[in-house]
Amino acid sequence: MSSSLSPAGRLFAIAAFAEGLTWAGLLIGMWLKYGTQTTDVGVWLFGRLHGAAFLFYVIVTLLSAMRLRWPWWAWTLALLAAVPPLVTVPLEMWFRRIGLLAHGT
Repeated sequence: MSSSLSPAGRLFAIAAFAEGLTWAGLLIGMWLKYGTQTTDVGVWLFGRLHGAAFLFYVIVTLLSAMRLRWPWWAWTLALLAAVPPLVTVPLEMWFRRIGLLAHGT
């Protein structure tokens, strides 16, 4: 099914995965720093990576929404999904399933 994704849809999928992955890394880093008090390297590294991934996700979301002509609710959900941890990945899967990432949407 990934062959039916538009280039903008494919880029959105990549951005959503990267945002979710860096969120997970940041959460693990926070657990290591504050839970086990062993190291703060995870927070240092994934904090920076997640900041970049978040900005990339927001930009790609806006571009994809315009390019693929998403309805207003899809724009809103996609932008809000970046706030709580790990929500961009299931949102991308849902958008893919309902056809918002496909050609001719």
